[in-house]
Amino acid sequence: MRGIDRLLSPMRRRLAHIVTRAVVTLVNDAAKMQALQLRLLADETLDNVEHWQPYGFTANPLAGAEALVLAVGGHRAHSVVVSCGDRRYRITGMQGGEVAIYTDEKDKIHLKRGRVIEVETRTLNIKAADSVNFDTPLITQTGGIEAAGDVIGAGVSLGSHPHSDVQPGDGQSGGPIAGGGA
Repeated sequence: MRGIDRLLSPMRRRLAHIVTRAVVTLVNDAAKMQALQLRLLADETLDNVEHWQPYGFTANPLAGAEALVLAVGGHRAHSVVVSCGDRRYRITGMQGGEVAIYTDEKDKIHLKRGRVIEVETRTLNIKAADSVNFDTPLITQTGGIEAAGDVIGAGVSLGSHPHSDVQPGDGQSGGPIAGGGA
């Protein structure tokens, strides 16, 4: 029996190390495949572990995030991270079927039930080379609107169309003249 145990011992160790949990200590986000430094059980450290991320999505986990590590072939030297999570910042209390993207600064994009998408941040920048289009019956907002260029409503330029009944000095005028302006 002792001989069998001795033969199976290396296989048991490999099987025990195939899947493990770790804590992220450092991130190298400059490479094509992000590399992590991890602290595993018993103060073991692994360097340059590839962090496999889903196509079209990438994240740079903070130190202290948790990782699920697979040791390819049971060899820790050939480990990859298949998932990183951070319970410190995860959004909780979501309903079944909801999805969210979030950061430690409380920015979030939340795809909610009822086909509602909620975006929370301090500044939202949208850059489009050609245009931004809204196909909706109503746009509401709570603050001012500023435009660097001309504003056109119903085909009438709000910056250069002529008005009727202009009274010098009172800052008031009548409505726009039909067909006037660009």
